[in-house]
Amino acid sequence: MPMVYTYCPTCGTKLIAKAAGDDGTTPYCPVCQRFWFPTFADCVIVLVANEFNEIVLAKMPYLSQQYASLISGYMQPGETAEASAKREAQEELGLVLPAVQYTGTYWFGKTDALMHGFIGQTTKQAFKVSDELSTVQWVPAPEAPKYMFPESPDNAALAVYRTFMQQSKI
Repeated sequence: MPMVYTYCPTCGTKLIAKAAGDDGTTPYCPVCQRFWFPTFADCVIVLVANEFNEIVLAKMPYLSQQYASLISGYMQPGETAEASAKREAQEELGLVLPAVQYTGTYWFGKTDALMHGFIGQTTKQAFKVSDELSTVQWVPAPEAPKYMFPESPDNAALAVYRTFMQQSKI
């Protein structure tokens, strides 16, 4: 659930409900004269592909022992979504992505996070795997769905994957 403020994070005053235009009633600090809209986490989800139309699938033990997914992680304060996508590929896989292509945003209700999807191209190479991951492998793109989480409204990985397949015309 997104964080809804009760007290002002700046001065500690109990917030009051005040109309905020089209956004409706919103917590407001009468001391700081500022609205405090609900906040939620921003994450990135990155499909990493190589020149052989293989993509990276990884298992994150805290998510599942059965299913693999794309690389993902939380954005850091002050970081752009593009920089976060490149950083996550570097941290989790040891791969440098020269550029990333934005595929859209996806709501992940399980953690109330806004996921920013990306596709990044690199050359096929060995991984330097993060401790966050239990397994990582290059998988032929057409075969990837059989290893991934099943279809659901929250499955951003499949949405990014479909964009990749459509653009790649595989």
